[in-house]
Amino acid sequence: MDKPSYMFDRDREWAALARFVGNEAPGATLGVVYGRRRQGKTFLLDAVCTATGGFFFAATEATEAETLSRLGAELAQFLGLPSAVGLTDWYQAVDWLLALGRERPIPVVIDEFPYLVQASPALPSIIQRAYAPNRAERTGSRARLLLCGSAMSFMGGLLTGTAPLRGRAGLEMVVPTLDYRSAARFWEIEDPRLAARMHCIVGGTPAYRTEFAHGDSPAGPTDFDAWVVRNVLDRDSPLFREARHLLAEEPNIRDQGLYHSVLGAIAGGNNTRSGIASCIGRKVSDLAHPLTVLEDSGLVNREEDVFRAARATYTIAEPLVTFYHAIMRPEWSRLDRAGQAARVWTESTERFHGRVVGPHFEFLCREWAQLHAAPEVFGAAPSRVGRGVVNDSEQRRSHVVDVAVIGSTPGECRPLLAIGEAKWGERMGVGHLDRLRRIRTIVRGRADLDAAAARLVCFGGAGFSNQLRAAAEEDDDVVLVDVADLYRRSGRI
Repeated sequence: MDKPSYMFDRDREWAALARFVGNEAPGATLGVVYGRRRQGKTFLLDAVCTATGGFFFAATEATEAETLSRLGAELAQFLGLPSAVGLTDWYQAVDWLLALGRERPIPVVIDEFPYLVQASPALPSIIQRAYAPNRAERTGSRARLLLCGSAMSFMGGLLTGTAPLRGRAGLEMVVPTLDYRSAARFWEIEDPRLAARMHCIVGGTPAYRTEFAHGDSPAGPTDFDAWVVRNVLDRDSPLFREARHLLAEEPNIRDQGLYHSVLGAIAGGNNTRSGIASCIGRKVSDLAHPLTVLEDSGLVNREEDVFRAARATYTIAEPLVTFYHAIMRPEWSRLDRAGQAARVWTESTERFHGRVVGPHFEFLCREWAQLHAAPEVFGAAPSRVGRGVVNDSEQRRSHVVDVAVIGSTPGECRPLLAIGEAKWGERMGVGHLDRLRRIRTIVRGRADLDAAAARLVCFGGAGFSNQLRAAAEEDDDVVLVDVADLYRRSGRI
């Protein structure tokens, strides 16, 4: 099953679906495909059905009776029957879907599955019954039933705990956003600094270019500001309210005011649970449920501190949500009036670089270190890359480490391959290097980390001083990485 030439990227997802759909083994199988909206799940699964002659049913928000009627009509059209299939309930409907695979392996896709369960809560249990191990309708079929949805917390819960479908699925695929390098190619952006700034707003969501911006990509670095004004801050643009819609689409989020406050606090730099609680005026214990829901929804990431196991920080997973809370939400009343977008954007430069680009650049540096850096950069391949805080008891202060690279050598004493600092708008100098040296000295005294050979990495979005460059030439432990290095395919610097 060759991937269509018009499909960008998604090689891994296409290969996994090809294996699942093309499996000749007898017996119907079940797969679950999910991910946040606008990532191209429907596009991907529709292409699979087109390539294999599969059946694709897109659910809508409707009553059970209306949905069954429409499903019966589409089944008749697919099978070439003169009239609609009369479906009285989902027991009968699922068996009709399984019957599609009596003669050959065939993908049977139900898109927007949560809509069906909303009207028919028993549907997962009905599918469980249909997939009983020795049931003739299952063993005599090679239907490859794929349930797809965008409600992350709901779809992720279909196969967990005591859920009816747990243990029934042969495929669980999460369709992610494009990584930052693929996103640059998708937007056809060659300038690394422009690509990084674009990614800190729209991330790797394909639909933001194809459907929301109608293919409009910045003509170059000098067009970036105008692009933001006409595509993100324009009240008539689909991107203008997109961040709000992302929150509203999650069924488990009811008190949207609370969740927006939590996201706003994180976007403002309050990354710990106590910091978020203090910012929004709630108790720390009150945040357990909202943060869990946001994690399950794929809107927030929880990251363990590399140096302190009991400490975690929270970051927003969707760049557009960060941009909304840092730039748009504080100025919403002005932006919602015509003619104010350009002025608001001009006045938001400092906030944009401090709250949006700076933290996102740190994220890109960690992504590069984990996924793209050549092994010789750190002396070995990393097993984990994160961030953390190192306490300096002598100077009575704490040092934030933007990038900490841990090696894979087994044992209680983990090798610390590198510690790094990332600065987007500040030219890095020997002062930054001295701070990293101080941190390395502190960490070398720990029993759980072997920092003897830890390299010191300066990630400079605005370049490096001549003194720092000279220091890097004299000391092999000092590594300088600029924005262009993050996008260089070889991973070397």
